[in-house]
Amino acid sequence: MITFEVQDMTCGHCVSTITQAVKALDAHASVRIDLAAHRVDIEPASADAVALREAITEAGFTPVAVG
Repeated sequence: MITFEVQDMTCGHCVSTITQAVKALDAHASVRIDLAAHRVDIEPASADAVALREAITEAGFTPVAVG
């Protein structure tokens, strides 16, 4: 499990955008997002943490690795 804190994720559209960015990189990844806690939990199928962080950054957000 790879977890990021994304403080600039503030609404449902943000959740959708991040989910789409992750799925575009790793179509079989499991993505769980807690908007209130600003947490994104990803169980990747093939992507690593660096690639996932870059995908979320390219989508316009500022992910910080947790753990």
